[in-house]
Formats: sequence, structure tokens, C-alpha cells
Amino acid sequence: MNIQEILKEIQKFKCKTVEITGGEPLLQDDVYSLMDTLIEQGYKVLLETSGAISLQRVNKKVIKIMDLKTPSSQMTSHNLWENLSYLNTQDEIKFVIGERRDYDWAKSVITQYGLEKRCHRLLMSPTHALLSPAQLGQWIMSDNIPVKLQIQLHKYLQMP
Repeated sequence: MNIQEILKEIQKFKCKTVEITGGEPLLQDDVYSLMDTLIEQGYKVLLETSGAISLQRVNKKVIKIMDLKTPSSQMTSHNLWENLSYLNTQDEIKFVIGERRDYDWAKSVITQYGLEKRCHRLLMSPTHALLSPAQLGQWIMSDNIPVKLQIQLHKYLQMP
């Protein structure tokens, strides 16, 4: 679909918030024009990204939700740390936690980069098959860290 076709489809829903996600949206070069057009049309635009591609070209009005890959993912080498400089106080960082080592790593990163002051929200989500939300919630409450526990609801509801 081109941008005009996407706009026409979005208008059917009569809402003013659009979230761009799925795989890695920044791999599609036209996504930048799409985000700019949506902003110009008065939409609130959210972007979910892996954090492996530079955020430099993303419109500053777009709310970025960026992953930081934790050690158990074996993807930490894909974290593009310079992206932290493109985040602002409306943006969010998400850590997917698979084990205690990931949780401790995330706490360290939050402290090292002062993320609680740089972002609107810090999210921790348990890896569905490896860590229960209850266990992660216990760690968060025990340490009283400034994060929101987030679960991937579709994995628990087994929606088609």
C-alpha cells in the first residue's frame, strides 16, 4: 500500500493514534515518510523498534518504544547504543527478561544511562516460556525499581 492508501484505511477507524510495529518497521525506507505524513495529519504516532537501526531519521514527535536486547536473547550486539541519544521524555524502553541475569543487566543499564530520567517509561516484559510475570514482578517490587511490568497478553489469551 502507498501512503495515501494507508491513510484512507486508517481513517476508517476514527481514531487519532497509530502504532507502527511488526518485525522491524525501520527496514522499510518509506516508513519515515509515513510517520511524517501521519504527524502532519494530526495523528499521535508510536513506533515499536528493535533498537538495531538508527533512530536519527525518526520524526521527533513520534513516540518511540525501543527494545534493548538482554543477554539471554544472545542479541545484545544488535543494541545500537547511540539510539539512546535520540530518545526523549515521551519515549519508552523495553527490556524482555528471560532470567535473573537479564533482570540484573537491565537494572545496571537503567542506572548507567540514567534511563528513568531520560524516558517516559521503562518496561520489563517476561519471556513467555522462560519466566513468569509473577517472578519478574517480585524482583521489581523487591528492588523498587522505576519500571512497569508488561506482559504479551496475546500469548496468554491464545488468540487466533
